[in-house]
Amino acid sequence: PILYTVHGDREEVSAFRIDDATGRLTHFATTSCGGRNPVHLVPTPDDRFLIVANHATSTVALLELDADTGVPGEVVHLLELPGEPGPHRVQQPFAKPHQVQPDPARRFVLVPDKGVDRTFTLRVDDVAGRLELAATLVHREGAGPRHIAFTPDARFAYVLNEIAASILACRYDATAGRLDPFQLLPSVPDDCTGYADGAEIVVSADGRFVYASNRGHDSL
Repeated sequence: PILYTVHGDREEVSAFRIDDATGRLTHFATTSCGGRNPVHLVPTPDDRFLIVANHATSTVALLELDADTGVPGEVVHLLELPGEPGPHRVQQPFAKPHQVQPDPARRFVLVPDKGVDRTFTLRVDDVAGRLELAATLVHREGAGPRHIAFTPDARFAYVLNEIAASILACRYDATAGRLDPFQLLPSVPDDCTGYADGAEIVVSADGRFVYASNRGHDSL
């Protein structure tokens, strides 16, 4: 019954109640997310916390949710992501988490980081109220991983690299949250010689197809 949203150019997240009959949204809370340029968020499976990727300040925030109202509370943990910046001087000055994506079993949260060419696997310590680093995939330098999508059975995951405009196919170990790469493909055709950035990636509900969008090349 609640919709949470980031304010991309600011430092807050907001909550809206959803009217079941009309779909109308009613704003009821705005809270600091502890960092600038939040770009993606997700509630934990038990609705106790909200996880937010702060793109411009290299952090992933854990906010407590009120059990009765769903109001986002204070930031209980702010995880700074490690790693050396990639070689692109403009787009990779520091760590830039771009997504917080739960795996299908909702045991881990995967965080592609465009700035340090890594995809991090995080787990939530419910007791301590902290985010913990469970695994790290190091990408090719200058790849700029942006988003990740899973097959429904969680056997495979696909990372869309923004800067390189490519797709990295991985086997996924759902027990440890580890990604094991096995194939790298361009997301644009061979005759694309101009500007192109990977933007979004989705796996079809039946697991048969992977869709990726490209900015600049303006294609799917």
